[in-house]
Amino acid sequence: MNVIYYLIPVAILFVIVGVIAFFWATKTEQFDDLEKHGLSILMDDDELPTKQESKQETK
Repeated sequence: MNVIYYLIPVAILFVIVGVIAFFWATKTEQFDDLEKHGLSILMDDDELPTKQESKQETK
C-alpha cells in the first residue's frame, strides 16, 4: 500500500510531461500538414545537370 504514495506523483508527472509535449508539438506546427511529408518520398527530386550538359550550355 505504501507504493501508491510513489505511483500517484509519478503518474501526475507523466501527465504533465505529456501535456507539455502536446502543447510544444502544436506550437511548433507539427500537426499542420500530415499528408505532405508522407507524399514527399513519392515525388522526384530535380536532377542536377550532368557534366556534359553543363559543358554544352557554356559553349
